Amino acid sequence: MPTDPFALFAEWMALARESEVNDPDAMALATATPDGRPSVRIVLMRRYGPEGFGFFTNLESDKGRQIAANPFGALAIHWKSLRKQVRAEGRLEQVAAADADDYFASRSRDSRIGAWASDQSRPLDSRETFIDRIEAVRTRFEGGDVPRPPHWSGFRLVPDRIEFWEDGEFRLHHRRLFTRSGEGWSEGLLYP
Repeated sequence: MPTDPFALFAEWMALARESEVNDPDAMALATATPDGRPSVRIVLMRRYGPEGFGFFTNLESDKGRQIAANPFGALAIHWKSLRKQVRAEGRLEQVAAADADDYFASRSRDSRIGAWASDQSRPLDSRETFIDRIEAVRTRFEGGDVPRPPHWSGFRLVPDRIEFWEDGEFRLHHRRLFTRSGEGWSEGLLYP
């Protein structure tokens, strides 16, 4: 078995891409307000590797503001079809502008337009208001590229702990914990 948590994660992700019906990269991301009030939502993990687990968002959203005030978070990825789960905790760091530009350019045109039109997490008086904003942005960029808005970027959770959980018969689960130790990782087991 791999002793590098990201090598193990890559193995599990490859299995999940084959077996999960929808969104094998969906993860629950937990952040907290400056006073410690937790907040959790599902986001799509768009990058992973030794540098961490990456996702992209509106910086002015609830999660963006929470990360700016308290740059620590946790994530959980559960693959029911595999009976496996990964949890990680660590610091949240904003990605480089070039990485955000690269990912934004890979999104569909309508998704890019939506990023400009949406005041994510803020109150909306009616769906029609949002549709009108989408049409205004569509007109603004008609015939041209839709660049990344200044309020849109990405983050990576740089883990100091990663737990791999595998379902076991009679709830005798297998849990491996990787803890960052200097430039490497130490590994141990946890009781189920």
